[in-house]
Amino acid sequence: VQLQASGGGLVQVGGSLRLSCAASGDIFKVYSMGWYRQAPEKNQRELVARAGADGDTNHADSVKGRFTISRDNARNTVYLQMNNLKPEDTAVYYCYANIFERGGARPFNKWGQGTQVTVSS
Repeated sequence: VQLQASGGGLVQVGGSLRLSCAASGDIFKVYSMGWYRQAPEKNQRELVARAGADGDTNHADSVKGRFTISRDNARNTVYLQMNNLKPEDTAVYYCYANIFERGGARPFNKWGQGTQVTVSS
């Protein structure tokens, strides 16, 4: 099972980016999918947004009204639309998926490679 993230980059304040993260492999079911981020000056990741398999979503207070998470269950893909970006959004963004692999004993969290988002002022 792999997670492939894409869509990061450099953008000016007020700009937009869209992150994507696709899960692939021998998957039976994908439960929660979402995004964390880790800013350069911080030593831990913070939850940005998550989306359950049934469509429920949660967004961190710091991104509400600006970021929107969505997912395509048929493609096992999660998206993060980021609008009105601010310098404090600069971070490495990591996607995750809670996956039940075919033949597996229980679901587990899989992480994608980080993708850098830099917002310049």
